[in-house]
Amino acid sequence: MTSRAYLSIKNVGVTFSGGARASEVLRAVDLTIDQGEFISIIGHSGRGKSTLLNVVAGLLPVTSGAVILDRQAVEAPGPDRAVVFQNHSLLPWLSVYENVRLAVDKVFGGRKSRAERHAWTLHNLALVQMTHAKDRKPAEISGGMKQRVGLARALAMEPKVLLLDEPFGALDALTRANLQDSVMEIHGKLGNTVMMITHDVDEAVLLSDRIVMMTNGPAAEIGDIVTVDLPRPRRRIEVDATPAYVAARHRVIEFLYARHAGIRPAA
Repeated sequence: MTSRAYLSIKNVGVTFSGGARASEVLRAVDLTIDQGEFISIIGHSGRGKSTLLNVVAGLLPVTSGAVILDRQAVEAPGPDRAVVFQNHSLLPWLSVYENVRLAVDKVFGGRKSRAERHAWTLHNLALVQMTHAKDRKPAEISGGMKQRVGLARALAMEPKVLLLDEPFGALDALTRANLQDSVMEIHGKLGNTVMMITHDVDEAVLLSDRIVMMTNGPAAEIGDIVTVDLPRPRRRIEVDATPAYVAARHRVIEFLYARHAGIRPAA
């Protein structure tokens, strides 16, 4: 971790206007993320989590404040921020290899040779254990495999920040657990900076260095931040009964329950 903030979300507010009506979704969100840190954003549905991620991705403009990544203002989408959505968004007429290669050619077309781009595509497919299915079309692979391809495509762009918007939400429990383990392994190898949206408390505790908890909207804010004091690498069977895991999980559940009930969480 570096001492200088790598990603800074500075006093960000987002208001959507429709005619005479305006809806304030986010208010005065301040967050700094270090290079290599894994951050989860959690909160009840409709509380601005995905809006915040889309602002960092450059897909939505801020109404107030700013997002700074590696000393550069974020004002539009760019390859330095790769997004993996719950919907894999693969092009159905392209093979697994071609879906990843498309991103590689777009980002590195002028910097890597054809042979280097081929090798880089295979390298990222190997990272997510999908080399064996490189010639298949999306319709020929499972939902979990599609998400692995989406992750490979995002990683192949070599983004400064990997943005995950509930990437495992539509998967069955076993597939979800396998992909969580893969993401932890990849994060351990690459040391990449990750910001993930999730509704799953256990997922947040297992994967994250810190968990950012959003208040109920409208005008959602950061209500609290929990530091997950668990060493890496983490193995779910070994950590899920440790005092640090239980304490972090309890704090998140307490916060979410208290907000849902309309009362303030205990200090």
